[in-house]
Formats: sequence, structure tokens, C-alpha cells
Amino acid sequence: MADQRLSGQAGRRLVSESIRRALSRGDLVPGQRLVEQELSDSLGATRGCVREALQDLAAEGLVELVPNRGARVRVVSVEEAVQITECRAALEALCARRAATHASAADRAALLAIGTAMREAVAGGDLNTYSALNRQLHATVAEMSGQQVASGLLDRLKGQMVRYQFRLALRPGRPAQSLPQHLAIIDAVVSGSPEAAEAAARAHLDSVIEELRAHEEPGAERAGAF
Repeated sequence: MADQRLSGQAGRRLVSESIRRALSRGDLVPGQRLVEQELSDSLGATRGCVREALQDLAAEGLVELVPNRGARVRVVSVEEAVQITECRAALEALCARRAATHASAADRAALLAIGTAMREAVAGGDLNTYSALNRQLHATVAEMSGQQVASGLLDRLKGQMVRYQFRLALRPGRPAQSLPQHLAIIDAVVSGSPEAAEAAARAHLDSVIEELRAHEEPGAERAGAF
């Protein structure tokens, strides 16, 4: 049976990507144990691949390896989430500024298409689609910027925030609040205005920080609740 399971880099990637998806969907909760044998059985990868993938995710800050107790989903407190978002704000502002300068005609058309789809998702109450488009927009702007170092750092920071992002995007009233912010980023990049793009990106992330702080509850930092 074991020899039929994925091994090597393919198995390692399968496990890593599966856990990331489960985190983004909210299927895994902070503090939840990640048992190697269970993951190996459910994903069809060798335990060696599972172990290596968990080490990779621990290096990214998504998983915590506890001596003599195995692995678990890392708990990110509200205060840490705020600090992560503050770092994101600086990096995303840089990327938005550069994207406004470097975006091609095709890039601008792609952003406008995302904006249209976001409007339709919010109007139709399709919050899951809006959440996915939200992630697509931020990733697209970072890619357009050509700032590969910032892009890589953002990937790691956003990975640690997946649970907060998922819950925030689905909070009643939040999409209607964030949609104009996202459209402002799109408009600034498409119009080729670096200063406006930078300001719009910062304003959006500042709003995220306000939401994080506004909904912090007693004990949330200890329990990782949100």
C-alpha cells in the first residue's frame, strides 16, 4: 500500500497545497492537530512527504511543530494579525505604485475585468466568489509590479492570515465596504497614477486593520478566535 502513495517532491507539494487550501476554506482551525498518519492516509502521500511538507509549512509560519506532540495549525493572535497586515500595507503599497507604472495594456484590461467581476459578485451576494476575486486582485497587482522580493514576502505573510482573511471577507457588510477600496486600487493602476495607487492600497489595508481591531474579543489572542 505504502509504495502506491505519492513520494518525493510531488507528494510533498500535494500535502502542502492540500493543507493550504484547507486553511483558506476554514476547514482547519487554529490549534488543530495535524497527524502524520491521518494526512498520509487521506492524501495518499508517504509519511516522509507529510513530514517534509509540515516542516515547509512551519517555516512559512502556518504550522507549529511541538516537541514530543507533533504538528498543529499555528495560532495567530489578533495583535499578530494586525502586525502582519501593517507589513502587508507597506509591501502592497509598493507593489501598487510600481504596477501603475509598469502595467501593460493587457494588464490593465485584466484588472478591469476583475473589477467588473467583483461588482457582480457583491451585487449577487456571492461572497465566496468575491473572496476569491479579492485574492486574485492582490496577487495580480503584485505580479504586475515586477517586484519579486515583495511578491514572495507577501505570499508568506498572507499565508499566515488565511483564516482571518476568509472570515473577514464573509462578514456581513464587509464586501460592500471593501469593494470601493478595491476598485480605487484598480482605477489608480489602470490610469497610471502611482501616487494614487499607493494611497489606495494603504487605505484598503488600514481598513483591514480597523476591522481586525474592532472585532477583537476578550480572550481572542489566547484562543486565536475571530
